[in-house]
Amino acid sequence: MTKTKDYRKLTIGLTVAAILAAGVGVANADVTPSTAATTTSAAQRSGWAGVTREPVRIDFGRGWVTDAELTYPSAARGRLPLVVFLHGSGRNDMNQTLPDGKGSTFVPLAQAASREGFATLRFNKRGVTGIGPVESTDPAQLTPERPYEQIQLDAASVVRFATRSAKVDPSKIFLLGHSEGTNVAANLAADPKRFGIPKPAGVVEMGVVGKPIKDLLTFQIYGRLLVQMHDEFDVDGDGELTATEATDGLVGQPKPVADQFRGVLLDGRKVRPATDRNHDGRIAIDAEAGAVLREATHIDDYPNVPGLDEYVVRYATDLGRFPTVTQALPKFTGPTLLLNGENDVQTPARAAIAADAAVAAAGNRDHKLVIYPGMAHTMNITPKFTPEFGQPDRQVVDEIRGWLRAHR
Repeated sequence: MTKTKDYRKLTIGLTVAAILAAGVGVANADVTPSTAATTTSAAQRSGWAGVTREPVRIDFGRGWVTDAELTYPSAARGRLPLVVFLHGSGRNDMNQTLPDGKGSTFVPLAQAASREGFATLRFNKRGVTGIGPVESTDPAQLTPERPYEQIQLDAASVVRFATRSAKVDPSKIFLLGHSEGTNVAANLAADPKRFGIPKPAGVVEMGVVGKPIKDLLTFQIYGRLLVQMHDEFDVDGDGELTATEATDGLVGQPKPVADQFRGVLLDGRKVRPATDRNHDGRIAIDAEAGAVLREATHIDDYPNVPGLDEYVVRYATDLGRFPTVTQALPKFTGPTLLLNGENDVQTPARAAIAADAAVAAAGNRDHKLVIYPGMAHTMNITPKFTPEFGQPDRQVVDEIRGWLRAHR
């Protein structure tokens, strides 16, 4: 069996490789904070025309003051509704800058909110010193003892900061979360008094963490491999693979992926005897390939799965102490918008459907769920099992913009 490390790199935000590596991805000119020398034409090109961008600093406590940016329509007067952006997992900057120069998650959404008359507040996570992201070298800030709980407390600090701004209507603060941020938003909205914040005016969720972290990581590390064989290899849909189906399924796969599956399914031109345990010349995806992959990935050793960073294990353990979106969001009585990619193999669409159903069952009539065909975790159109990073698709931006307009 070839190495399985590549399949273990998925977390509920960006890939572990991306979120834990310093300086991965470079912010382009459109997502770099403005300076006093920014010209009108540059602002128009960047999408910030007519928007004031005010650098601010927010004290998170425990020795960390983070950089943030408060934006608002330049012509606006009085207090405005505000959108607070909550990141996916990992050490993300205020834009949630994507790797490989693929732009950012939050800038297009903040600009869209601005065009609807909203202020917005984006912030660097604890341990992040600049766009890139650029990280601190202080381990106490990068790896706090209770990582997820600290993320919640930091997010609450941002909301409290917003309530003190002369530009913000504290009764109209919306939370917009992506991935991990959906769980943070749901936890804060479910019990705002506990966090010392006002009840949010609404919650927007992208890439919904609707299942326990153990279930999600099990799917990312192990289950998605079986789903891929069912979807892309098993042409006749009988749950078993012939040597021909296995061989054809490898065609067009990236080499690391092809090598992984070849090591499970094939021995030359025949099915792999060690996997074909009943020796019928076919491999049952779930019973036979699944057994091999379960052993190879060591998923039954969760959370101590080989290949998972020690900090990720600690983070997952801490996150597991708190309610999921499906458990927390029904306690919030305000408007909710849940968005998920149908091709998302990090936070599957089924989890978003379950979360929205729980919100409805709690009696909340102002809820909406949108599942987007062809989209994956960063809300862009991309292949399901070999997704590429990308900014949120225009459909997503327009949906959020319209929802904000309706709830302003």
